[in-house]
Amino acid sequence: MNYTGPVYRPPYEANTLLLQVTVGCAHNKCTFCTMYRDVKFSIDKMDQIEKDLQEAKQLYGNVKRIFLVNGDAFVLSAKRLKAIAEMIHRYLPQVEVITMYASINNIIGKTDEELVELSKLGIGDLWVGVETGLGDVLDYLNKGASLADANKQLERLNKAGITFFYGFMFGAAGKGRGIENAEANAKLINKVRPLGIVPTTLNVNEGTKLAKDVAEGVFEMANEQEVFEEQKKTIELVEVDTYYMGIHIINSVSFDAELPNEKQAAIDRLNDAISNTDEAVLNSVPERHTI
Repeated sequence: MNYTGPVYRPPYEANTLLLQVTVGCAHNKCTFCTMYRDVKFSIDKMDQIEKDLQEAKQLYGNVKRIFLVNGDAFVLSAKRLKAIAEMIHRYLPQVEVITMYASINNIIGKTDEELVELSKLGIGDLWVGVETGLGDVLDYLNKGASLADANKQLERLNKAGITFFYGFMFGAAGKGRGIENAEANAKLINKVRPLGIVPTTLNVNEGTKLAKDVAEGVFEMANEQEVFEEQKKTIELVEVDTYYMGIHIINSVSFDAELPNEKQAAIDRLNDAISNTDEAVLNSVPERHTI
């Protein structure tokens, strides 16, 4: 299998076959991210993708799920994604779901008819990095799309039958705005009804605009107490049936929960974490490993 540069995938795709179709990230301008800063975006040739599928067929017979890498593979045109999906089904006929990272902008570039066609080919469970439900914070994070875009495009996925996971970050709004961010995220989540909600926690990565802004006092990070409270408030306010998918090394309290059935258990877990965490830690901004 051919892989170029760093390969990232959600923790939940640990047992999923990874098929490279792009290298790097097409946007690569987010305020907080360094994942693909040293990688030039490119699109893999179809003959290389076919070679990888031929190899996968030999190595992995019973594949039901496949994850297309890298950073935002849904940036590919609907025509190319269709060709890749058809090739996947030709070599791995038991595949049921073709998933990948996607941005709001990736959705904007496809018509309603194209989205429906991709859904019928098994493309779904998209990992969409929304990051926040606050418009001004979203603009600061430089995701390349507005809050209005996020509202509209996620509803378009629903109408097309494409399931998706809502990715967001605790602490994204900075110090003093955690509850506001929780309320905004919950509002959008309740509206667009994702299959799952996938939180990470904002981290200062060297070489980013965020790191520069933090050093200059332009942006102040939320402390651990605020992050815990934001996490708890988000769970309290989510009203739709969805999965809270919080297992990530960057989250201080890392767990999964089925909402709303396990809501109270999740809240109790966070209350315990707050009660059992040293006050000095609660008042600090911990260094986190990765985004």
